Amino acid sequence: APLRGWGARGERLVAHAPYGHWKTMTFIAALRHDRVEAPWVLNGPINGEAFRLYVETQLIKTLKPGDIVVLDNLGSHKGAAVRDIVRAAGARLFFLPPYSPDLNPIEQLFAKLKHFMRRAARRSAEAVHNAIAATL
Repeated sequence: APLRGWGARGERLVAHAPYGHWKTMTFIAALRHDRVEAPWVLNGPINGEAFRLYVETQLIKTLKPGDIVVLDNLGSHKGAAVRDIVRAAGARLFFLPPYSPDLNPIEQLFAKLKHFMRRAARRSAEAVHNAIAATL
């Protein structure tokens, strides 16, 4: 946990510093030009099976024929099952070039979400879910 921070000049900084073993939480969502769709929080890291489950249970509900699903080159995005599910909905997959997060507009959403997450003093699962809900 950080031992330093910013505070008013001449006043002692008092803040909660989370400690202990870190748990990974993964946030996945779809971004349209005017809204966020299919938000999903996974308690753990993303892998091919978890991403397939997201596409199968969350994303598929929002896809329409002719939609384009833009993905980065994360290995879990490239599964054949994911490709088949998206194509069955009438949508197409488009993969961004490697190492190009600046071309992916959802990265801006994730940056804003992380900003609000850092402002939350507690890091419990409930606090994370509440911060995500407040941001969206």
